[in-house]
Amino acid sequence: MKISSNIPKVDLSRAAGSMDQVSPNMAGKKIAVFIQSLALGGAERMMLNLVKGLIQQGVQIDLLVANNSGMLLSEVPPQVIIIDLKGKRVLLSLFPLVRYLRTQRPDLLYSIQAHTSLIAVWAVRLARVQMPLVISLHTVLSTSLAAEPSFRNRLIKDLSRLFFHYADATICVSRAVAEDLIKTTGMPPQKAHVVYNPVVFPGLEQAARTPISHPWFASDNLPLILAVGRLAVAKDYPTLLRAFSLLCRKQPAHLLILGEGRERPRLEALVRQLGLTENVQMPGFVQNPYAYMARGRLLVLSSKWEGFGNVLVEALACGTPVVSTDCRGGVGEILEGGRFGRLVPVGDAEALAAAMLETLQTPPDRALLRQRAQAFTVEKSVKEYLRVFQSCLLSHEQ
Repeated sequence: MKISSNIPKVDLSRAAGSMDQVSPNMAGKKIAVFIQSLALGGAERMMLNLVKGLIQQGVQIDLLVANNSGMLLSEVPPQVIIIDLKGKRVLLSLFPLVRYLRTQRPDLLYSIQAHTSLIAVWAVRLARVQMPLVISLHTVLSTSLAAEPSFRNRLIKDLSRLFFHYADATICVSRAVAEDLIKTTGMPPQKAHVVYNPVVFPGLEQAARTPISHPWFASDNLPLILAVGRLAVAKDYPTLLRAFSLLCRKQPAHLLILGEGRERPRLEALVRQLGLTENVQMPGFVQNPYAYMARGRLLVLSSKWEGFGNVLVEALACGTPVVSTDCRGGVGEILEGGRFGRLVPVGDAEALAAAMLETLQTPPDRALLRQRAQAFTVEKSVKEYLRVFQSCLLSHEQ
């Protein structure tokens, strides 16, 4: 079922140049951003980039968190009012959110991710307030829910079909996410807006120049390959490790996997099983992955699916070549079908190893990679968010 032609396509090239006040009616407006927590994750990081950009445009932000915790709490701008809804689970934040909407009356409510967005829909209806609701999806809904079969995920899928259409608009981080949303939930295509993530922020280049003390960066004896992301099933690091083992038979190298997660014990066991303990390290979460990316020879994404693929854009912005699986989601859109990085089938260790070797031997032009990354700046993304927000506000005023 191909329905992409019906999805409103955001032309990010319209936002070239410095950001002007394209949406003057949004200045002074209060937007409530509803999220589960400030735990480390791609959606949470992109939310913070978006919030910072909105603040620069004169928008007031109330950040509503179901659980006021997480490693990103310290990165929230001081201008943002954090409101802890004190829900240990997202569902328990429903009635605190209703009370907030009735008493504070923000101009617009914006929620992130599927389960949080369901609560947002119910809260707006229970509060009986006239305000636009914009929800967003950062993953391919059907794929991510099917990956971990459970009563909870089946319920989220069924409830999404029943309630998502009550939102004024849905922002999808890729066309693949939008197509899946419409097919899975029956969302009217005119309500699905594709806006790419605000990945490239003004301080990224400076962060990439930060010195690193890791010994593998002290010499150029072996090429350094990077993978960045949480240690989760979706990232399919076992395929990466098997591919790296095949690569080392032809081209010895080092592999750094930056991230943390529940799959660590399994991955550490596989590293030992493959005899890679001298060539693979998993140092965990690092605050500044850009400094590593800028010094790596190659970044590899081995995911089974991705809503967007933030790490690919971050690497391109650092001028670092990338190889990725051609998984469901925004990867193919970022790399334009392989123009800016080799794409291989999901779960194919041999193809991944071959693509890694080819890229190491014939790397692309780094300047071209940096140029591609400029399609995904905070500046351009914020403009498109403002257009969607303002359109929803205007429709409520009529």
